Amino acid sequence: MRPALFLDRDGVINLDHGYVYRIEDFAFVPGILERMLEAQRRGYLPVIVTNQSGIGRGYYGREDFEVLTAWMLERMREAGIEIGRSQVFYCPHTPEERCVCRKPEPGMLLEAAKRFDLDLARSWMVGDKKSDIQAAKAAGVGHTLQVVTNQPIEAKELHGL
Repeated sequence: MRPALFLDRDGVINLDHGYVYRIEDFAFVPGILERMLEAQRRGYLPVIVTNQSGIGRGYYGREDFEVLTAWMLERMREAGIEIGRSQVFYCPHTPEERCVCRKPEPGMLLEAAKRFDLDLARSWMVGDKKSDIQAAKAAGVGHTLQVVTNQPIEAKELHGL
């Protein structure tokens, strides 16, 4: 079993301008690719877990999300990060739908753990919202870091990784 580095997308991986779904609106948070690469070198599997209620609200479609995701993953691979589409989990539901996958529910993290045989106790969750941390704790993720939206993650913040 290997640990994961679970990452929220909007506000942690990319600058969150609200319902980002177009390539031209996507910008990586400074330093995030380096943090992901560092974690990968230490044996952590990068896994993205993201609420995407813009789909459920009709602001954009699943195809828009998939196009942006493919572009984002290609930029990550260019940076040396070994990541594929199967490592991206998303919830398209609105909060009112009360599904088991939308954070703060642990559904996405538990599905990733099952798919990749992850050691949740040794894993990390990095998010910018309380719901990210709540989902991680509910799933049994051993380490959490709540960062300030759109701010770089300092290496020292991931002590023990």
